[in-house]
Amino acid sequence: VVTLISSASLGFVYELTKGPIAAAKLAKQNEALQSVLPEFNNHPVEEVYKKAVDGDTLYFFPARRDSQLVGTAVEPFSPKGFVGIILLMVGFLPDGTINNVAVLEHKETPGLGDKMDRKKSDWSVQFEGKNPKNFKLAVKKDGGDVQAITASTISSRAFCDAVERAYNSLMEGGQQ
Repeated sequence: VVTLISSASLGFVYELTKGPIAAAKLAKQNEALQSVLPEFNNHPVEEVYKKAVDGDTLYFFPARRDSQLVGTAVEPFSPKGFVGIILLMVGFLPDGTINNVAVLEHKETPGLGDKMDRKKSDWSVQFEGKNPKNFKLAVKKDGGDVQAITASTISSRAFCDAVERAYNSLMEGGQQ
């Protein structure tokens, strides 16, 4: 009887919260799109397409202004974070230049790795306006052009890995 009541309660709570959780996730995604892309007047979420990469899926959101492509946002991931997966939203201009980067999810150490998030520090600003064609997406310790977060090289490497994954997938035919 206890198990039946517990499982029924759990199912009820799940059904009750499923809609608000999905709405919150969509709102966060739309906010990230607005922050990483140039001004657009289409609905990138409605034009989303995906591509299988490294055993997972990347999502591409084309942004258009009056039917002209002004950029594409890519939602990449990296499993190389210090504590786990890092999920980003990277906005690219049509020529592959990084417009902006937003952190969607991470579990990095507060006060260290979480500085990748714009709300915590301006560390990610160094990616803006850079084209990975001639900006090496690796920390300086590894011969790249990215200044690592102090005391958080692993998180910095994971961030670079996710941005590079997004760029490579976009250049390999992901841009529409």
